[in-house]
Parts: sequence; structure tokens; C-alpha cells
Amino acid sequence: MARPTPLSGFPEWLPAGRVVEQHVLDTLRRTFELHGFAGIETRAVEPLDQLLRKGETSKEVYVLRRLQEEGEPVEAAAGDRGGKGDKQLGLHFDLTVPFARYVLENAGHLAFPFKRHQIQKVWRGERPQDGRFREFVQADIDVVGAGELPYHFEVELPLVMAEALGELRSIGVPEVRILVNNRKVAEGFYRGLGLDDVEGVLRSIDKLDKIGPDKVAALLVAETGATPEQAAACLALAAISGSDATVAERVRALAAEHGVTSELLEEGLRELSALIDAAAVRAPGVVVADLKIARGLDYYTGSVYETVLVGHEQLGSICSGGRYDTLASDGANTYPGVGLSIGVSRLVSRLLSAGLVRSTRSVPSAVVVAVTSEETRPASDAVAVALRSRGIPVEVAPSAAKFGKQIKFADRRGIPFVWFPAGIGADGEVVPHQVKDIRSGEQVAADPAVWAPAAEDLWPRVVPAGE
Repeated sequence: MARPTPLSGFPEWLPAGRVVEQHVLDTLRRTFELHGFAGIETRAVEPLDQLLRKGETSKEVYVLRRLQEEGEPVEAAAGDRGGKGDKQLGLHFDLTVPFARYVLENAGHLAFPFKRHQIQKVWRGERPQDGRFREFVQADIDVVGAGELPYHFEVELPLVMAEALGELRSIGVPEVRILVNNRKVAEGFYRGLGLDDVEGVLRSIDKLDKIGPDKVAALLVAETGATPEQAAACLALAAISGSDATVAERVRALAAEHGVTSELLEEGLRELSALIDAAAVRAPGVVVADLKIARGLDYYTGSVYETVLVGHEQLGSICSGGRYDTLASDGANTYPGVGLSIGVSRLVSRLLSAGLVRSTRSVPSAVVVAVTSEETRPASDAVAVALRSRGIPVEVAPSAAKFGKQIKFADRRGIPFVWFPAGIGADGEVVPHQVKDIRSGEQVAADPAVWAPAAEDLWPRVVPAGE
């Protein structure tokens, strides 16, 4: 068989990279659960009409169907893009849309406000590039209410995420900045200027970092009907940022300059100020108001968030989300929510490619039990069983090679200890069990019923690359 051609956009970490990813996932899960978020998992597919009903995502959705229906030739199946009676299915491109469906289907069994975390793969048909994949892991937290959801949850969510990401600083993850805005500020300002296509303006502003202010201004004029003066005012609002109360003062001054008066704008500024004030106490320097944060998806209605790695801003946002009021609604009941999602694969990709972190070894084993001869392999297996019974990860050497080769086998895998089982020496004397730390060369007598490695050697650890 010829060597397969790799598929771009589908990350497959080597074992050492998988250790890093698992550590990140475990840390996030533990932090989320400390704050009362219950774990769930939803199916990988949703009806296509549900995936397409919010936001500009049609070009990103992977459609799922059988290659060949019963009794149908393969050629016909390949050419038929429609469904025959059944709903067409697509792989979910995020976890928010399936979570909204999950809430509607299970509302009678959930206690509200419902706090959940969800860690799963998602799929997007976009062009692969640095940190952007077609298949990747997301880790989401959301809070959903029945009928209403107090604003304080919009304050809580980014602070929980700041804490979760802060827990990763000890392994070498760079400092993060959570950039926040409020859709009410943007909508109140735009409508006060006389612009009615608020969603169009938001989509254009969302492209600022990609195409720059001049092209965004041209988009605003061409696609939303803005005058050059209105476009300039929108860009002036987007340029405001800061981590204290002066942000609201500057927005009010800009609004006054353009004759904008809006209750919605004032409501949004009060909420944004409350978030910034709370963050200044609980996560100083981490949460920053940035009025250019728009988020392209149109189901957001209040706070919106994006998160960047300090020093790696070109990677884009690794964590984003916001408040949504109508995404989960069956017509009679509405379940407003607020959520944030970490692109775990994007984060891990940067940690590995930039050499920021490393795992202390690529396999779980802390010990290799040497094999003196194939006839005595059962004795080596017995040592392994005794160590595993006390929670020590162990493997037995694959062959009864010279001890030097067995030590090299452990060294190549980063396994710190080699165990030499008890036996009869060349002079006929009984040789006790011995364990060798192959890093220091120290070798001591040991009892498989009581010996244990140091805590830091028991399992692979993730540490900053310099350690």
C-alpha cells in the first residue's frame, strides 16, 4: 500500500501532543465543574434546516447522507443531493445550535437556570490554515434560563473562562485577553445614526481585523447604505477600547458628537460597565472592553466575547461567544442563554507548533519491567500486576534482549524506571528485585508490594517547554 496523503485540516496529534491536549481538556472540565456546570454530549448531526437557520454558515456545513440508498445504484446516489422524505442531515459546525435543540427537547427534565459544559468535535468546511481546522475539538460552557436570564450570568461566564485559561498558565500557556462588547451598545448607536441594517453593519465591523478600516468603510457604504460620515462614526465606535469606566464615557461623548440618543445604547453601556467593573476585581487586566468585537453570527443579542493569546494575536480568537435570547425557542417558550466556546484544537496547535509546552513523556508507563528470558516472563508479568494493582502504570519489555537494549527501549519512550525482577545470580545467590532510575543511574532494591515512584513521575505531566 502506498503511503497515504495527509488530509489538511484534520489534526492528529502524536502521543506527546495528545498528552498536552488531554491535560488542557481535563483542566477545563475540572474548572467548569468547580463552578457547577454539568457535562453533556449531543449527537454529531442535526437537520440541515436547523443548522442553516441562523447566521452565514451554509458554505461551512458538511452534509451527511448514505452513499447508496437501498436498491439505488452508487452513480444515482452520488448525483442526488436531495433527500427522499427524510430530513437531510449535516455535521454540527458548533455546539450552540445542537445545545439549543437539546434544551427544547429536554426542557421538562432540566432545572433552570441550566448550566452545562460540553466538550466534543465539530466540523466546518472552511479553508485550513494556521489554527483553523475542518475537524476540531470545542469546549463550551452555557447557562440557559426559562423565559428570562439575569444579566449577572453575562458577567459570570467570561470570568469562569478566564479562570479556566488562567489554570493553564502553569504549563506555559500565554496570558489571555478576553475582549468584550455588548450588541445593545452597537445596535443603539447604529440605529441612532439612522442605520437600520444592524446585522449588516455588524458583519462588516466583524471583518475589521481581516481587511482593515478602509475596506470596512467601503463595505458599509456599498452593502448597508451608510453614508461616508456614518461609516466613519461606526469605525470611530469600533476604535474604542479599555478596561475601566472611561470606555462608557468615550462612547457617550462619541454619541453626543453625532447626535445619537438611545435608551438601548444606555442599557448596553450600563451592562458593559458592570462586566468591566466585576472583572477588574476578579480578573484584573484579563477582561477588556473592545467595541469592535461584533461576532458574525446573528443570534447574539447582548454581551459578545472574543479571546486572544497575548503575543499570538495573529492566531485570532481562541475563545468566543455571547448572549442569545431567541435561539432556543419553540414559539410558546423561550430559553435565553449565554455561552462561551474554546477552540481547544486551535489552542493546542499553537502550544505545540510554537514549542510553548511539552509532556514529560509520550506514554503513560512509569516503569518497564525487564524480562530476563522468555521462560521467566511470567515472573515479570507478576511484578507488573503487583505494581498496577496499586495504580502504577507499567509495561513489560517486549523481548528478552540484553538489559542495555531494554533500558534503551525505556529511554526512547521517556519511561523513567526499569525494574529488574528477582532471580538467581551467576554465583547461585538470590538477587532481589531492583529498580533503576535511568535518568540518574541510581539502582536500588525494591519490593513490588510497597515501592512507588515519586508523585511527579507517576503519570506524564505537561510543563513549560523550558523545564
